[in-house]
Amino acid sequence: MDCLEQAKLNFLRKEKDLSEYATLSTSAIRLKEEEKVDIRPDYYRDIDRIIYSLSFLRYQKKTQVFSFPDNDHISHRMIHVQFVSKIARTIGRSLNLNEDLIEAIALGHDIGHTPLGHTGEAMLNKISQRELGEYFAHNVQSVRNLMFVEKNGEGLNLSVQVLDGIFCHNGEILEPIYKPMKKSKEEFLDMYNTAYKDLAKTKKCSAMTLEGCVVRISDIIAYVGRDIEDAIRLKKIKKEDLPESITSVLGTTNREIINKVVIDIITESMNKPYIKLSDEVYKALLDLKKFNSINIYKKSMTQEEYDYYENGMEELFEQYLKDIRENNKDSVINDSFLKDQNELYLKNTSDKRKVIDFIAGMTDYMFDKEVSKLTKKLAK
Repeated sequence: MDCLEQAKLNFLRKEKDLSEYATLSTSAIRLKEEEKVDIRPDYYRDIDRIIYSLSFLRYQKKTQVFSFPDNDHISHRMIHVQFVSKIARTIGRSLNLNEDLIEAIALGHDIGHTPLGHTGEAMLNKISQRELGEYFAHNVQSVRNLMFVEKNGEGLNLSVQVLDGIFCHNGEILEPIYKPMKKSKEEFLDMYNTAYKDLAKTKKCSAMTLEGCVVRISDIIAYVGRDIEDAIRLKKIKKEDLPESITSVLGTTNREIINKVVIDIITESMNKPYIKLSDEVYKALLDLKKFNSINIYKKSMTQEEYDYYENGMEELFEQYLKDIRENNKDSVINDSFLKDQNELYLKNTSDKRKVIDFIAGMTDYMFDKEVSKLTKKLAK
């Protein structure tokens, strides 16, 4: 046996001891055949493709909750996905699941997030529905980006299990129990295509793997406590504002909340074909999410800021669409994006969808700069 064959065996050795409910790397499904297979197992290879993508690089300047905070210790999207990955791998290792699959889903789950976080997502959804008659949602855009936009339009050819976990992460929806829903490649693609017309239906989907279910609950665990700490640092709320009915169950710090929920999941889910929360922790976590929604997320931006950026996004959409149709090569959408996309992407993508892809991929700082520049130009 040569060194590379030994390396392949070393990579896969731990999978022999995984839970009967874990997903093996050998079960990975791809939308396209691999041109070359190396020593890395499939999901491990997917991790590498995600972290070396341009979209992953842009995480570092994308909003988690608060845009442009005057504080260096406030979370950005890059930090959030790392937290999700760490929490999910902790649960996954405890339950003897496939950590490579978990990490790939966790690191890629927010690739499609817009500038300004969920606020920007709502703005772009309004444009998409009006202009294309289609919904825009960051989980759907994450899959689109990884399949059709990244690598100059070639896509990353990730496994269906990873793409499905990203699509089904829905960290805004808390459930008391998460059960995998097996899917074929064709069923996954049908779910993805349906989302543009029937978003409500796809929000109820469940990941096809237990690892995907772990990432979905870990997304919530990663942000609820951290968002509170960020809000306290920015003096949006005080620790004393948290209801005692919640803190008596989950604790008062991010560390205590993570520990309580993770231990609860491990206890409730050990050697089970599902991921479950106890009734007490589920209720407390649900109440905490509601508290955050009312006291943090709905107040993350002033009405004046919201109006400014919503108008700016509308104006950018119209300007970029005009630049494409007039072949304005000096425009940022052509110079920074479309000139590098392959013929397949350019031919199969409508002009309006190209603009939405570009705006969705922007960092907050680029978006703010472009809005400011266009606002000054229109004011002349």
